[in-house]
Amino acid sequence: MSTILICDDERDIVSALEIYLKSEGYATISCYDGASAIRMVRDEEIHLVLLDIMMPGMDGLATLAEIRTFSNVPVIFLSAKSEDTDKILGLNLGADDYITKPFNPVELQARVRSHVRRYTMLGSLGRDDNRMLRVGGITLDDENREVTLDGDPVSLTPTEYEIFKLFMNHVGEIFSPREICRRVWKETPSGPEGRVAVHIRHLREKLEYDPSQPRYLKVIWGQGYVLENPERGQQCGEASSACNVQT
Repeated sequence: MSTILICDDERDIVSALEIYLKSEGYATISCYDGASAIRMVRDEEIHLVLLDIMMPGMDGLATLAEIRTFSNVPVIFLSAKSEDTDKILGLNLGADDYITKPFNPVELQARVRSHVRRYTMLGSLGRDDNRMLRVGGITLDDENREVTLDGDPVSLTPTEYEIFKLFMNHVGEIFSPREICRRVWKETPSGPEGRVAVHIRHLREKLEYDPSQPRYLKVIWGQGYVLENPERGQQCGEASSACNVQT
C-alpha cells in the first residue's frame, strides 16, 4: 500500500484529502507545518507528498527546498493562488506537479495515481526494462533508474526521469508539450502547459554544461522539444529544413 503525506495548515482540507485518498486505497499521514513534513519524509516510507504552499512559519516552498536536499519523492503542490508565477516557482524548486484550490477530487486522485505509479514501478514499462540507453555522453540505466553525464551521476526527480526517458527512447523525434503530457502524465491538457517548459529547463540545467547553448535537449520552434545526439549531428526529421531549432 502506498503512503501519501498530506501537509496543510487548514485541517478541514487535510480531512477532506484523507477521505479522498483512503477511498482510493492509499494510506495517509497528515501534518500541519513544514518542519513536521520534513521529519516525516526522513523517517517514514512516503510515496508522494501533497504540500500546501501558503503555511505559517516554514512555507511550502522552503519545505520543498529542504526535502529536495535528501529525497526525490514526488511532490504535488496545493495552492490557493492561480497565478502562473506561483506555479512555476514551485516547479523550479523541484515540485513534480501542482493543483490549484479549490481542487476537483477526481483530478486530484488521477494526479496522485499517476505520480505514485511512476515512483513505485521503478520504470518497469515493458520493452524499456533492463535497457541501457546512451546518447552522446549521457547514459540512462532504466533497470536502476540511474542517469549519468560523462560518467557522473545526475539526480533527477521522478517526473524529470520519465520525461527524459521518453526522449531517450525516441532520439530525434519531436514532442509537443501536449504529447509529453499525454505520455508522461497520462492526460491531455486543455490549455498551454507551462510545467513542461519548466521541467525541460531543469533537465537542461542538469544535463547540459551550458544550458543556454544545449547540445542535447533543443526547442523546435512551433513544434516542441527534441533530444539530439551531438555525435550524429542534425536529427530532427533528418533534414535541416524541417527543424528550425531554437536554443
